Amino acid sequence: MTDIGPELLDLEVGNVANGGFCVARHEGRVVFVRHALPGERVRARVTDRTKNFLRADAVEILQPSPDRVQPPCPFAGPGRCGGCDWQHASLPAQRRLKAAVVEEQLQRVAGITRTVTVEEVPYPVTDEMPPDPGLGWRTRVQFSVVDGTVGLRRHRSHDIEPIDECLIAHPGVEMMGIERKRWPGTVSVEGIVSATTGDRLVALKGGRKARVPRLDVPVRLVRGKETAPDKQVPYVREEVSGRLFQISGSGFWQVHPGAARLLADAVLHALEPKPGEIALDLYCGVGLFAALLGERVGPDGLVVGVESDAQAVRDAKFNVRDLPQVAIERGQVEAVVPDLEFGRADGTGRTQTKRGGGHHRGARVRGADIVVLDPPRSGAGRAVVDQVARLADRKIAYVSCDPATLARDLAYFSERGWTLETFRAFDAFPMTQHVECLAVLVKG
Repeated sequence: MTDIGPELLDLEVGNVANGGFCVARHEGRVVFVRHALPGERVRARVTDRTKNFLRADAVEILQPSPDRVQPPCPFAGPGRCGGCDWQHASLPAQRRLKAAVVEEQLQRVAGITRTVTVEEVPYPVTDEMPPDPGLGWRTRVQFSVVDGTVGLRRHRSHDIEPIDECLIAHPGVEMMGIERKRWPGTVSVEGIVSATTGDRLVALKGGRKARVPRLDVPVRLVRGKETAPDKQVPYVREEVSGRLFQISGSGFWQVHPGAARLLADAVLHALEPKPGEIALDLYCGVGLFAALLGERVGPDGLVVGVESDAQAVRDAKFNVRDLPQVAIERGQVEAVVPDLEFGRADGTGRTQTKRGGGHHRGARVRGADIVVLDPPRSGAGRAVVDQVARLADRKIAYVSCDPATLARDLAYFSERGWTLETFRAFDAFPMTQHVECLAVLVKG
């Protein structure tokens, strides 16, 4: 490698790293390079220097990889929009890169050697199909706004890239024309569409001077720091396995149109819930897994969902209203789970849970047959892992969108006597570094 100037380096690019980078070296220092691919020789502009490593953007490809393609989006590239990490790689190459990252994290952090295949997430057949594979999938897009102009954040920056179209946005989001409107007084605008029902809404944050342009969809406007959701919050409905789920405002839901159904099927297949069993759904959101588990365990079983977000809890309770064997508890998982007691159904077919002491109908059980947890990107952490490892009896399904925190938590589970039975990875976020994973654990 030759230093050809104060900001430009010629680099031989090595393996992929977690975070949408590849690794190179310059004078013994690690260089994390974006917009490059393994095996390439590139000219890279240094964007950040630390004591131990450099960050750089590949601005000229001197020797391209056979996996390199022309990025479809005109706003992708060095110094531009930071939303997509791998538009310069073919879709099969993107999945191989993500698989390599997951394998490396499992081995290095958890000591688990596993061959990983990142599976394609099928796009449901609808009237609004994407123009090309890997595009048009994102059903929830949050745009930043500066001086009324909409854009997307640049990588590791508060600056925005003004855009007039996002190619990974679902066609239903683009139909709203968010990028082509002015949003004075607004901080952010989120376009939300349901690929299964066609429901749409816009959620935005802004101050008192926020002005909403004319739209033909419901609008959710939050001014300042919201402490309690409105009584009537606009929502979209999503359909999974014949059930409708209500998601209010900008509440969490899988952004790929096929991801919720695929993950739900994968979790149910892995856990094999049986009639009469007790199940926990931790970080349950609006109750996707809780509802489907409730159907499987039946009226003699019990499912307890735990969620901290107030609006998500309201939605979850609404979504499981026809399943008396499903209870939703609000609070932080690490605070709620130790205080739960589980009661199996009695002769009336009713099932109860109670936090703290008290009397229960039927037998009291301090444990659960199966557990599913789908924590945020920061992972579950040691305290929750310890609780789940003690409570679970048969199987644990851990859904994660971050291989690093997943591998950390799998190491914690291993310390508690749980081993990895099966592992799957899904390309739920094409063109980006992100990957959805499902780890299934058993005792011993």
